[in-house]
Amino acid sequence: MKLPLPRVASLVFALSVLLALPLCTRAEPPLPPGASKVMKDIAYVANGHAQQKLDLYLPLKPGGPLLVYIHGGGWRGGTKKNAQGLPMLGLGYAVASVEYRFSQDAVFPAQIEDCKGAIRWLRAHAAENGFDGKHIGVMGDSAGGHLTALLAATGDTHDFDKGENLDQSSAIQCGIDFYGPTDFPAFEPPSPTPAVQRSGPDSLLTQLFGGEMSDHMDLAKKASPVTWVNKDTAPLFILHGTKDPLVPVSQSKEMEEKLKAANVEVMLDVIEGAGHGGKEFFADGRAERMVEFLNKHLHPGTDGKS
Repeated sequence: MKLPLPRVASLVFALSVLLALPLCTRAEPPLPPGASKVMKDIAYVANGHAQQKLDLYLPLKPGGPLLVYIHGGGWRGGTKKNAQGLPMLGLGYAVASVEYRFSQDAVFPAQIEDCKGAIRWLRAHAAENGFDGKHIGVMGDSAGGHLTALLAATGDTHDFDKGENLDQSSAIQCGIDFYGPTDFPAFEPPSPTPAVQRSGPDSLLTQLFGGEMSDHMDLAKKASPVTWVNKDTAPLFILHGTKDPLVPVSQSKEMEEKLKAANVEVMLDVIEGAGHGGKEFFADGRAERMVEFLNKHLHPGTDGKS
């Protein structure tokens, strides 16, 4: 099914405008055209932590795939309120925005366990909410990009499946990873910013692992998407800037190499001069390619997997 060009262009433009804003300046977007219902603060873990919740946006036309957004914020900040990808509602996608426990409340693997718990809940409740639980894609930026890549690489393992709805799969069908770290033991800080150093009390990695990474190397390897890559890893579209001051582009290049070696579909777009987010990530046809990637792997009736 092909959409009229003007409609696709308008949706892509809206998507690019929403996503190009830095996380710290994004205001919660209004419900866009194409939405029929929004349900907020759904607990995907019964009687769980206050952050184990998600928001669900449903399109006018039911039966389509689901796009899940995972926010960034160094595993210790950010909010699901800034739901991204909402213009995809106009293409028949349902959209979910997921919150997860931060590192100050629970160290890794709590974050990926929560994301997998959210995917399982969404699959368990797909029929009643009118979307296709067999076609779930995920997109995330920074820490959310890391969790997206980790979801893509661990669909065939139950190591991080804890809690409820364990009869449901937490595997995803594709992911879009914006500049997420992929190999923590190999992580080399691209700037002197204390938050991105390998050690120290202000290091996000120290906080994520509950202590110096050198003392938690097994956990750091377990948290690294490259550790889990295999032939069943979901296809990934990765975007990374060469001037990223927080996550070195070498992380995404290594992930690409691992995926190619496993014969997994991967698209890596290295953006010359781009930093950690910004409008460059949606220029030069990138927003259109993201929509095409999602449609290929998620939308029944389009070319690609169904």
